Order: sequence, then C-alpha cells, then structure tokens
Amino acid sequence: MRPVRSSVLCHLLPAPCSLALRSLVLVLLCITPRCQAVQAENVTVLEGGTAEISCRLQNYDGSIVVIQNPRRQTLFFNGTRALKDDRFQMVLFSTRLVRITLTNVSVSDEGGYFCQLYTDATHHQVATLSVSVPPETPTVEVEQEAVEGGKVKLTCMSPRSKPAATLRWIRNGREIAGVESQVVSAKTFSVSNTIQLPVERKDNGAALSCEAFHPALGGQKRIRHYRLDVNFAPTVRIVPPSGILREGDSLSLTCSVSGNPLPRNIQWSKINESLPERAEISGPTFQISRLSQSHNGTYLCQAQNNYGRAADHYTLLVYEPGAVVETHSAVPYAVIGGVLALLVFTVICVLIVTIWCSVRQKGSYRTREPILAWY
Repeated sequence: MRPVRSSVLCHLLPAPCSLALRSLVLVLLCITPRCQAVQAENVTVLEGGTAEISCRLQNYDGSIVVIQNPRRQTLFFNGTRALKDDRFQMVLFSTRLVRITLTNVSVSDEGGYFCQLYTDATHHQVATLSVSVPPETPTVEVEQEAVEGGKVKLTCMSPRSKPAATLRWIRNGREIAGVESQVVSAKTFSVSNTIQLPVERKDNGAALSCEAFHPALGGQKRIRHYRLDVNFAPTVRIVPPSGILREGDSLSLTCSVSGNPLPRNIQWSKINESLPERAEISGPTFQISRLSQSHNGTYLCQAQNNYGRAADHYTLLVYEPGAVVETHSAVPYAVIGGVLALLVFTVICVLIVTIWCSVRQKGSYRTREPILAWY
C-alpha cells in the first residue's frame, strides 16, 4: 500500500488549517526515506534591518527547491538567483536547510515567502515576513498663540509607525488626557494626540513633554520636550533711590519691565513738563546729575507690547543742602510708640478693675457677718 502524500492530505484539511498544523502533518507523514517535506519559519524584522528567511528540508534527495516572493516571483531556483535584486542573497543551501537574507527591509517587502519543493507532488510552505516600524521622536504643533487668560491647543504627532505608536502628554510627572487619532497609509500609521490647556502668566515657560511608546523600542520611549510660550501684557515698576535727595546730588531711576514679548521700547517722561536738559536715558535707566529744585516733579516710565500697556511713576522732591527733613523712618517708630502706650494703658485699666472688684467683694463679706451672728 502506497503512503498518502502529505500535500494531498493538507489540501483535504479545512481552510483554517494553520501553518503549524500543516507543518506537523508533513512531519508525521514523512516517515519513509522517499517522503520529502519542507517547513518555513515566520520572521519579524525592523524596517531597514536584515531578514533571514529559512526553509527546512526533510529527507531531501536533490529535488528542485524554489523560493518565491509574495508576488510569486521566483527569487532562487536551486540556489541560483532568478530575480535581479541584490538585496536578496543565498547564504546557505544544504540538504537540511535553505536560507536567504534580505537587507534594507521595507514595509513593501512584507508578505508570504514561498518555500517550494518539487517532487512527485509539489510541497510548499509560507514564511510570513512582518516589518515593524518604530516611531521617530514626535513633533509638537501649536494651533494658535497662547495668551494669558485663554487656552492653548497642542498637538503631538508621530507621522509613521507600525504597529501604531502610543502617545502621551506629561506635565509635572502626570499624564494629561488628550484626544487621539490614527490614519493608515501604506501599511503604516500616523498618530496624533491633542490637548487643550488654560494658560495664565505663571504658565509661561512651563515644561511639558510628549512621549511615544512602541513595542519595537524595547521598553524605551521617544520624547519631545516643549515649553509653553504664554503672551501677556507688560508690568512696569520704577526702582526708587534710597535716602534724601538734596541739591547737587545725582538721581538714578531704574524701570523694571516684564512682559511677553518683552517690550523693546521704554519711554521716560515728566508729567506736564518736558524732561530736564541734563537728563540721560539709557534703556531702562534714567539719570540726572547735579539735582536742583527745578527738577522736582513726577516722572513716568511706560512700556507696551502687542497685548497691552503699563506705566509707573516716581515723584522727585529735592531739598536744600541745609534743610532739616523728617524721614519716613520716624513714622514706624511713632506707630510702635503708640501701640506700646495703648498696651500699657490697657494693662493699667485691667489692674484697676481687678483691684476694685476685690475690694468690693471683701466689703460684702464684712456686711454679712453680724447678720449671721444674730441668727
């Protein structure tokens, strides 16, 4: 009785018959020296890497071995190149194993590679090549400018990965929930994650990061760091000089300005008058040498950007060289003295009330003693 050929039995198996089950059937049936079989192994490789496609032979007797690509084009015929594609190389052809390599693998190379053994009946197995595409470092796009009191919309994007990468927004070690989307193109995925955040002045320069996760990264992640750029109106503060200014002294004022964007032009002026002839302006610094009482008045520092205007003023009072001036430092001492006087007065009042209550209580006891004796 002739043995049943393995190829015939495999064709009789149901359609869902898996590759592993078919391979097992081939092994079990090939129990005679004349029965030949071929097995193939699935391969997964990173894009740009090198894939090894192996065909294992059983009881090989020199029959024809053909390897075809997913488009059923013959790559090798018994070890001889049949397709002019130098990326494919035959690295091993033996009675037990046939192995080829494919360099610079791309997603278009994916699919089933056929290992065919031509005997009395044709045996073939399919080695499925899968290509994994890890994501590059994601990019961040801002839909509109962030303005104090408004919201900012940030989108983190990973334009190409396979399978689809996972994106997360992180701020201060915590994940920010966003809206995710995916688009498939040429077997790869374009992934994005969009968040909306309310922003204030204090958020300017705040650090965020977008992290991309993917199985091909081996537990690592690709990170794009981003700092918030929040626009806000300027604030202005004049730093005054210390001490009393007298005739002949010099005045130096500094205008401290903040804002985003930082105002480039700082304007100095004097209310209701023009600036003194000896005034010198260098950016935020305003100076007058050899002060006189004619310089008295209120000086103004102004700054503006696209989001608003701000100003601060300083009133200059120049005294004669010999004038006696009560400094502002006397005010706190007067306040402290008044508080101490109030405390002393309060303590005296409490003592008087306590003594009065004590004397009254003793007088009451003396009034009651004769009454008790009469009874």
